[in-house]
Amino acid sequence: MQQTSYFPATRRDESSQGAVMRGLTALVLGAALVLGPANFAEARGAPDSFADLAESISPSVVNITTSTTIAASTEAGPQVPPGSPFEDFFKDFMDRNGQGDNKPRRSEALGSGFVISEDGYIVTNNHVIDKADEIEIEFFNGKRLDAKLVGTDPKTDIALLKVESDTPLPFVPFGNSDLMRVGDWVLAMGNPLGQGFSVSSGIVSARGRALSGTYDDYLQTDAAINKGNSGGPLFNMDGQVIGVNTAILSPTGGSIGIGFSMASNVVSKVVAQLKEFGETRRGWLGVRIQDVTQDVAEAMGLADAKGALITDVPDGPAKDAGMMSGDVITSFDGSPVADTRELVRRVADAPVGEAVRVIVLRDGKTETLSVTLGRRETSEEQPVATTAEKAPDAATADVLGLTVQPLTEDEAKALGLDATAQGLAVVAVDELSEAFAKGLRVGDVITEAGQQKVVRVSDLKDRIEEARNAGRKSLLLLIRRGGDPRFVALSVDK
Repeated sequence: MQQTSYFPATRRDESSQGAVMRGLTALVLGAALVLGPANFAEARGAPDSFADLAESISPSVVNITTSTTIAASTEAGPQVPPGSPFEDFFKDFMDRNGQGDNKPRRSEALGSGFVISEDGYIVTNNHVIDKADEIEIEFFNGKRLDAKLVGTDPKTDIALLKVESDTPLPFVPFGNSDLMRVGDWVLAMGNPLGQGFSVSSGIVSARGRALSGTYDDYLQTDAAINKGNSGGPLFNMDGQVIGVNTAILSPTGGSIGIGFSMASNVVSKVVAQLKEFGETRRGWLGVRIQDVTQDVAEAMGLADAKGALITDVPDGPAKDAGMMSGDVITSFDGSPVADTRELVRRVADAPVGEAVRVIVLRDGKTETLSVTLGRRETSEEQPVATTAEKAPDAATADVLGLTVQPLTEDEAKALGLDATAQGLAVVAVDELSEAFAKGLRVGDVITEAGQQKVVRVSDLKDRIEEARNAGRKSLLLLIRRGGDPRFVALSVDK
């Protein structure tokens, strides 16, 4: 099975070498120095050779060696009876793997990076230097300098280092990753498998890839990158860094031509904040959101399946500005919002503490709100508790492939909700129904239907009838599972 791998580097610690070599793969490429702007059309043409470009940018490529102290294990090793024929065998095995004396040991890892300023700032992956006690930088000319950690951002897997040099260092600038097109030539440099400075070429295979992070925006490339390349750059033909190589998809741990580089337009903003503050300071809106799918758009009477649908508004900037669950954010700070990923990135890039204009769709009309963003790193979302009175009836009903009944206080607590929460508890789901196919399960709680609260079974039935009378094909339900909300549209056709 193919897996996406993030590797800190090529490990030199013998006791962990086997595990690393059996693991998934990391990427690492070096950076480069740009001598001057090139014609934009020429930058996209197929070159006769990459030699001139590689020669010009190589001085800004660095190899990174980290050293980490691994504490002695407190766990006892294999136990055998004294005098057993296996006693010597286990002793030799433990000694060969550096575990016989149970002492702290040093582990080294190799990665890549690139210089971004003549005064010694260097970019690499966070996983390359994570938990390192010492960081050494080796330059293309063989010069070695110790580096200090300026700051890290685990969410984008970026780290910023600093070295002190008596002479200005060759460096490379960031390019505009948004200008890269599928099929454009790219060049990767780094320290694959600890072999030293290496160059590989390929094209941009895809854009806008997401792996597992909130702020993921990867360029996919077929340029060969392997373990040890992590933290190095991906270049355009102008010698500008348009990505930082971070992960590869591989069933073997080696390059098969599916690599991922975090887009430079994400990295450059992170680096600027790390350089200024030593940490990231991302904007925080304070909402939970989901994409507007085609069936959700139909259920809400929207013309297009675009925007970010708000599922919950805990205490925070959005609530203070008047945002509500069921609103669809269509514009943020003057730019249209296509989906949740786009909104998340724009909010993160927006300045903390400044007011931004947000346009939402509510009940078929647009509302313009002014929101003063908080800071995500220091903000804690709090669950929203409903305070309406409990439903008086306890009847069950079968609707839309679901068996539902009013939520009791004990059930709410058991399901991880506030004791005052209200809605209809799902006690059975027809496995042949649309509801089951869309992920509804026993234990889910329906809190809204047609963007109105439901407390009694009759409330849900009324919303279904209203949707049918309005000529709608589906009804939008707000479902909570363990306190996490999401909207689901279910067909109401008779």
